[in-house]
Amino acid sequence: MTAATDALYGRALVEEATKKSGLIWVGGPGPVRALWHVWADGAAHVVGDGPGEQPLPDLVDGARADVTVRSKDKGGRVVSWTAAVTELAPRSEAWEAAVAELKGKRLNAPDGELMVERWAEQCRVLRLTPEDARTDLPDGSLAAAPLPTPATTREPVPAALPRLLFKRKQR
Repeated sequence: MTAATDALYGRALVEEATKKSGLIWVGGPGPVRALWHVWADGAAHVVGDGPGEQPLPDLVDGARADVTVRSKDKGGRVVSWTAAVTELAPRSEAWEAAVAELKGKRLNAPDGELMVERWAEQCRVLRLTPEDARTDLPDGSLAAAPLPTPATTREPVPAALPRLLFKRKQR
């Protein structure tokens, strides 16, 4: 295959894999983050950094980001690509088009129809435009320790729980 054909296949793989995946991992100067997104107009769009929204990596307009896309059914890495980052100005034509797609994918929004206004005032919408695709697998693991968070699912075991479980086994 020629370099032009490889580039076309890479671009098609990026688009199809990113469209089908519910999450992409985006890294910049800060930690890599798993983000929900939408694919529209040849790029991935993400919203965040506001109250009740996902935290975005430390990306600025004009920066580059590394994006890794997982397989929706198996969860493994399909493709990685470098993205040009564009921060969309609130209420611009490009912002309106991206937000129209994003609001349809936003699950469990706390404020329903007011969500778009909140995004315009308090959040950032980023456009991640693919520049190149890498389909070769890395030599080592890409596993990373989870980011610190105040969220927890562990609480002390209720005092009556061992008694209740013991009674259930005796029946």
